[in-house]
Amino acid sequence: MNRQELFEQIQKKSSYLCVGLDTDIEKIPEHLLSEEDPLFTFNKQIIDATADYAVAYKPNIAFYEAHGISGWQSLQKTIDYIPKDIFIVADAKRGDIGNTSKMYAKAFFEQMNCDSITVAPYMGEDSVKPFLAFPDKWVILLALTSNAGGKDFQNLELAQGGDVYEEVLRKSQEWGSHDQLMYVVGATRAEALINIRKIVPEHFLLVPGVGAQGGSLEEVSKHGMNSTCGLLVNSSRGIIYADKSVNFATVAGQKARELQQEMAGYLDNYL
Repeated sequence: MNRQELFEQIQKKSSYLCVGLDTDIEKIPEHLLSEEDPLFTFNKQIIDATADYAVAYKPNIAFYEAHGISGWQSLQKTIDYIPKDIFIVADAKRGDIGNTSKMYAKAFFEQMNCDSITVAPYMGEDSVKPFLAFPDKWVILLALTSNAGGKDFQNLELAQGGDVYEEVLRKSQEWGSHDQLMYVVGATRAEALINIRKIVPEHFLLVPGVGAQGGSLEEVSKHGMNSTCGLLVNSSRGIIYADKSVNFATVAGQKARELQQEMAGYLDNYL
């Protein structure tokens, strides 16, 4: 999916919602455990309930690979089930030497047909470039995350000035364009968005941490939106685990709709 197609979906749905499919077998409703494939059954019902409000889904790969072959099969069935006009983020956080990254890229882009993959930039250009060789596929670089340990490195001040995460934003623009690169910026670090937008004004940002993790959708939208929206705001637990009864999917749809309606207002205000 290219940039224009993604923006058209945002406009069509008045939404920039990404639903995180962090599907934990220990947290899904108990009545699903007797199903042949509980992970996929759960995901299928979540997708059915939220697809009208979401422009992206983000399966967290760890929750599937933990189950071995059966988990990978559940993941592939989930990816295949997602409507073709919805953006798919493989939240895999890969990043290795060039020939290894090339194989990761082939796995997620060619075999699984994801639109994007999250990548750790620590090993530099040659670990990222192989992912950028695929047309209409996206690399989503970790930039400023919201976990407590993120500050251990991301906010270290460099000798030439600025923080490490700022250098990631600046340097990576030499590797690919805003039609290929997005960045992860945690919603709980929304105060940094003003500075981030000075460095990467045109790029899309994937923003986790809204909802259960306490990030403010209003602040993210106010400081992060650009002329093509430029935001994919992820909510996982606040949607998919909002209810544990047989009505879990209905409640998930309601939570997704609430976020979409809030987003529609911000699109009117800031776009």
